[in-house]
Amino acid sequence: MNSHRPDRPRGWQRFVLVALLLHLPLFAYPVLRLCAWFGLGWLATLLIFVPLFFNQIIARVLLRDRDGRWAAWLRTAADTYLGISPVVLGLMLLAEIPVLLTWLQPREAAWLVLGSAIGLTIYSVFNALSPTVVTVHLPSSKDHPPLRFVQISDVHIGSRSPRFLEHVIDKVNALNPDFLCITGDLIDAPGIGEDQLAALTRVVGPTYFSIGNHEKYEDLEEIVQRLRNLGVNVLRNEDWHEEHLQVIGIDDMDDHRQVERELARIDIHDHKFVLLLYHRPRGHEAAAAAGVDLMISGHTHNGQIVPFNWVVNRVFDKAAGLFRHEDTHLYVSTGTGTWGPTMRLGTRSEITLFEISPRRDPES
Repeated sequence: MNSHRPDRPRGWQRFVLVALLLHLPLFAYPVLRLCAWFGLGWLATLLIFVPLFFNQIIARVLLRDRDGRWAAWLRTAADTYLGISPVVLGLMLLAEIPVLLTWLQPREAAWLVLGSAIGLTIYSVFNALSPTVVTVHLPSSKDHPPLRFVQISDVHIGSRSPRFLEHVIDKVNALNPDFLCITGDLIDAPGIGEDQLAALTRVVGPTYFSIGNHEKYEDLEEIVQRLRNLGVNVLRNEDWHEEHLQVIGIDDMDDHRQVERELARIDIHDHKFVLLLYHRPRGHEAAAAAGVDLMISGHTHNGQIVPFNWVVNRVFDKAAGLFRHEDTHLYVSTGTGTWGPTMRLGTRSEITLFEISPRRDPES
């Protein structure tokens, strides 16, 4: 395992501060209020409150680099609690009204909130385990054979197990695509070895990969080399092309001009179908100006768990689905895997199948 870890991006300290402040509404109020509604004494309340309030610090600081089954289970439990916490907060706020109006007794409200939270947790975990195949049909104004390819994005091996990647590749192969595109955040932990990524060697066609933000947080150069050893075409601000197709991959950057700047350095083959892989849904207009036919992205997870979809939609004006600017389409995947909690509530995990129909079939 490579012990070197790159510096976090600027703004990380602000993120940590915001996360600590969010502990109060997410982890303090619901726990203390539920304990009060159940009529628990101060000692029982303290024994419940302390591990739940500090669960993210325990999981992400104290246990981050610990191996072993118990450490893994505790991290999973903390992630699950993090995922359901905003839902519990919403349920608690709703329950305050009938309790205040004496329509419900506090203990009854507590059981109702707890039961609803458990039910939603079970549903959201099962919802995250099996990605849905989403088919996107697009016309092309160019003369080339029909194209049929698959996009996966934000698989997050590290947060998710190598078995999940095997399951995803099985579903990809069942679609019999011409090739596979991976638009970043395949990996989100250091030291993910080739053996854990071996399922990529079973893809039925070529695989093209552009890096996401999480690869940059980890052992990026080692990740790139492992993927290349497994036969993956890693495109880092470069392109690959054949007779009728040009595939471009651009490194993810927290820079609104990244797509514009890097496309200016690449010779666009305007007589071919031009496909751009870029992790975050930024630069659609620049891609259109450069002559890209289709840009595919991910990154947003569409919020993954409500109400975070509202936050994502305020940050990204194109957070999920298909968009068009002039003659260029952008498709934003909601993500194949999950980051943090293995949960999906109000969103779906997806494997995207693209079927591109040319103006006419040159072979016809």
